Amino acid sequence: MSALSVPLSRQKASQKPAIWSLDTPESHPQPLGAMCSRHNRPDGICCKDLKGDDRSLVDPDVVRDVVIGLSDGLTVPFALAAGLSSLGESRLVVLGGVAELIAGAISMGIGGFLASQAERDHYRFLRSATSARVLRSCDSEMEREVAAVLAPVGVDDATCRAVARCLRNVEVRDGVSRPGDLESAALRWSKEVGLTPFLLKFGEGLEEVPTRRLYISAGTIGAGYLVGGIIPLLPYFFIPRAHVALLWSALVTGVVLLVFGAVKARVTGAGVGTGGYIWGAVSTLFVGGIAAAAAFGIVKALEGGE
Repeated sequence: MSALSVPLSRQKASQKPAIWSLDTPESHPQPLGAMCSRHNRPDGICCKDLKGDDRSLVDPDVVRDVVIGLSDGLTVPFALAAGLSSLGESRLVVLGGVAELIAGAISMGIGGFLASQAERDHYRFLRSATSARVLRSCDSEMEREVAAVLAPVGVDDATCRAVARCLRNVEVRDGVSRPGDLESAALRWSKEVGLTPFLLKFGEGLEEVPTRRLYISAGTIGAGYLVGGIIPLLPYFFIPRAHVALLWSALVTGVVLLVFGAVKARVTGAGVGTGGYIWGAVSTLFVGGIAAAAAFGIVKALEGGE
């Protein structure tokens, strides 16, 4: 009587990348994700350890929202305060300026929320349309679209075909069981990997907008407008005569524009060295000054016409 044989269960392959020592001899093959050329460098230093410009840059979306909020806040309340300065009393300027500041901050925040929401909805519509096109299109058409993205940057046709096949296989694991039945296609991780996100990100330059981004954008723009708008009004809180407060308001606003321009050049990486920071400060002051002067001139022209 033969003994019963029990099949051994196969262990599932680990999804984590292999840990590979950098001290492994060069003759031993290494996985692609762990390869390093430190053994071929005369100094024996890994490329990741080479020092360069180590500045930690701020998210460009956040910087954009801050710039929008601050620039509007420094311009609109200043022009309003300048127009109200003809009344002669700083108290009236403060009341009108604070009312406009609160309403403007709320309006700017809502505008930032709606703009991000529209961007997210636009992306989701294109993702749905692109996913359906990937399912119903033949391999040659998908290879052509991938080549249209990669060929201009120097990728050859064979590599474009290989990339198209790989991304299509990842997105459509089981394929379409019946022609025209898009619901039966097993789309796996279609939001993160596959041909659809590739075509959207590298072909259209679009990425998914997280839901939290809507609230971050609204809060950032609104807070930026509030902070920027209170600066031109500060002198009116302490100086009773509006005409005198207007001069101090222009001076304080100019200094803040200079500082803001230098900080913006730092956090965005635009400024390299002292000259870059100075250029960022001066250019911001120039643009903001022109906007404030234009708004002030229009207000004065309207006052003169009455």
